[in-house]
Amino acid sequence: MRPPLNRTAGPVRWLRRNLVVIAGLLALAYLIVPNLVVLLFSFNKPKGRYNYTWNEFSTDAWRHPCGVADMCGSLTLSLKVAVWATIGATVLGTMTAFALARYRFRGRTATNMLIFLPMAMPEVVMGASLGTLFLNMRIQFGFWAILIAHIMFCLSFVVTAVKARVMSMDPRLEQAAQDLYASPAQTFWRVTLPLAAPGIAAGALLSFALSFDDYIMTSFNAGSTVTFPMFVWGSAQRGTPVQVNVIGTAMFAIAVLLVLAGQFLGGRRKARA
Repeated sequence: MRPPLNRTAGPVRWLRRNLVVIAGLLALAYLIVPNLVVLLFSFNKPKGRYNYTWNEFSTDAWRHPCGVADMCGSLTLSLKVAVWATIGATVLGTMTAFALARYRFRGRTATNMLIFLPMAMPEVVMGASLGTLFLNMRIQFGFWAILIAHIMFCLSFVVTAVKARVMSMDPRLEQAAQDLYASPAQTFWRVTLPLAAPGIAAGALLSFALSFDDYIMTSFNAGSTVTFPMFVWGSAQRGTPVQVNVIGTAMFAIAVLLVLAGQFLGGRRKARA
């Protein structure tokens, strides 16, 4: 006699087989849904000051993104700080990562530990400590204080990303370049740097995002300077304008396009290889 058919075996087997994929899609939806809400409410025309309930479809905020006083000025300042902080943290972090991954020196273990401290330390503690340091050194709060704080904060993330890439590189490729009579400079620019470029790019993008988005550390060192996150926090007390959703949607779209462009270029390189 044949055993009775288990009608639930098929769905259960399919669920077990695709459980990881389902969990990943749910996590992705959990991350993307807030961005979709921001996108939706960037086309809203609220009745009052608060853009929390849907009222009427409108493109006024997209046609006049600088319609709110001082918003584009704070956005420009945040972009300027983020760009310079990214450049400074990427240059210093890349050199530090190469030193930690390639060389042995006294204090290397302590340096590795100190590099990870800003990542583990709460931003409130770090912001207050930097504020106290700037006061004791008589450094005026404002653009330069924010920039120094952001470089110090982003440096750890760049070192982590670049160091992981450098440690995974095959040293035989550089040795092969030296065997072909390449000078140290030629070996670095034509072999080492292209191989480390993905880690450097990842650290730079992460630094830009962290710097542009930072509020806690900035608020301790800004003085009378107002960055975009500080403008958003201040405007939320009186009613968040729709233009804030426009800027958030634009930044999210740019980030997605950069990721897609990177994936496309990486796929083309693999296809050529």
